[in-house]
Amino acid sequence: MQKVFKKILNSKFWWCWLLLLLAGINYLASDFHLRLDLTKEKRYTLSKATTKLLKNLEEDVQIDVFLKGDFPSGFRKLANTSLDFLRLLKDRTGKIKYRFISPEDEMPGTRVSYGDTLVKMGAVPINLTVQKKAGESSNIIFPVALVTYKGKQSLVNLYPGASGRISQSEINSAEALMEYQFAKTLDRITKEKPPAIVYATGNGEPTDYRTADLEQVLTSEYRFGPFDITKQAIPPMADVLMIVKPTLQFTEQEQLKIDQFVMRGGKLLCFIDNLFAEQDSLAIKPETIAYDRNLGLTELFFKYGLRINTDLVMDLQCDVIPIVVGGTMDKPQMEFLHWNYYPVLTSASSTSNQGLGYVAGRFVNSIDTIAAKGIRKIPLLVSSPNSRIIATPALISLNENKDAPEDAKFKRNAIPVAMLLEGKFTSGFMNRIAKSQLDTLAGMGTPFKENSPANKMIIVADGDIVLNDILPETGPIPMGWNKYTYREYQQQTDFGKLFLPVANREFLLSCVEQLVNDPAISETKNKDIVLRLLDSKKITAQKSTWQFVNIALPVLLIIVFGWLYQQIRKRKYAA
Repeated sequence: MQKVFKKILNSKFWWCWLLLLLAGINYLASDFHLRLDLTKEKRYTLSKATTKLLKNLEEDVQIDVFLKGDFPSGFRKLANTSLDFLRLLKDRTGKIKYRFISPEDEMPGTRVSYGDTLVKMGAVPINLTVQKKAGESSNIIFPVALVTYKGKQSLVNLYPGASGRISQSEINSAEALMEYQFAKTLDRITKEKPPAIVYATGNGEPTDYRTADLEQVLTSEYRFGPFDITKQAIPPMADVLMIVKPTLQFTEQEQLKIDQFVMRGGKLLCFIDNLFAEQDSLAIKPETIAYDRNLGLTELFFKYGLRINTDLVMDLQCDVIPIVVGGTMDKPQMEFLHWNYYPVLTSASSTSNQGLGYVAGRFVNSIDTIAAKGIRKIPLLVSSPNSRIIATPALISLNENKDAPEDAKFKRNAIPVAMLLEGKFTSGFMNRIAKSQLDTLAGMGTPFKENSPANKMIIVADGDIVLNDILPETGPIPMGWNKYTYREYQQQTDFGKLFLPVANREFLLSCVEQLVNDPAISETKNKDIVLRLLDSKKITAQKSTWQFVNIALPVLLIIVFGWLYQQIRKRKYAA
């Protein structure tokens, strides 16, 4: 072999052999890919769950990414990261096809832009105003991807911005969550039957326009439908039982249905208002008293490991409502003032809600955990560091907001208002079930169970989080949006008023995903990409040095190497 190499190097046409060698290497590289991930956080390594999903694909997956255009640097970086990730997926399987499309382009054969179609599918665009030399430039950005598989389509949110500020940390967080966003979408779209969510009715749960956004969000990704649990047993095909803001008391028989659904492995997702406290009551007179609804679920939840308290959370981090501050009866003077009973909640220190933004609540109760053997309690939503609790009976008055609240009273931090429970639950009817109830269960072919298998449930102490308001001119608005300002969460900063996005939709979907998704897929949320920013001062001071090192030095080295190589050849082959 050594003689062959010497013969090739001494040949007059050695450069031909070199070209053939390079061509052969390129040909092999086109069919065989080798990629080493040397990053500390394994940025370019797919999890086992994602790899398994890719191996189980039966047909091609088409992924359309709508990040093509003249974007600010942050979104260009996100587009490049999306491209790198899709290349990584394609390296693992040839069934991944992708392309980048401008949302302003028209769909083939139509005059409808991709952007209009994305809005109808539930995508929320970002209206980004960028300051340039010539003035301000406004961009409508759709940071989403559309995944198509076997005729089914689903959106992937590439930028679940937590604060609404387009910052490097937000882009970094979006990059860290990219694998999770694609993995959960692939898992959902490849299933023949998506999980079934039953929306409980019969106990005063809303079934009107207030559930329009909830229905749109869930029906796009899951099998979803109402079911009156007061009349029939909960169907066995149900994966999740969803109870939203009931107003009527649950009978013992209805409590038993819920309990045995959990004991058989069904997932429970509850959004409960324990107190009667409604903003509409203040439209009649400027004050109202909040009182217990007496729903009959306290003992059941107590047995599972928590209690929704009969109190109200007040928070300095809150939304606004219009309040009369002066004027006359004919021409009242209205101002938007912060309403401490509308707290804007944040994610607890839990990886399950990584990247989640603000969640708008209304007349929220607090949650206490109760000792329950083998049950793990994980807080999902908490109040800000400037909050307090008022006990019932509580007088709610519009006059409270005419004066600035006393900050000294708002000293509580991270009051839990939403909780994830995991473990093997004990029946709330254990040792107290009546014989008639046992006979009823036996007649339905479902004998009484005292304990559940490993299970999960999520209890949220606010029913309004997943409900929407309506405007006469436009119809229903997204859940969490303020009907008075037709905007999202308004925050006062040193630079003026800042309107930040609320993540009520994202929180609802996150809750469902935690209950029904493969736990291995949820673990991909834990990926953390370290943000390694350059020192701007050193960049300015050492700019010329590093320009020489990166641009001029490589050229000089090549010239010197070529000159030395020629000198060596001259001496070696001199006559």
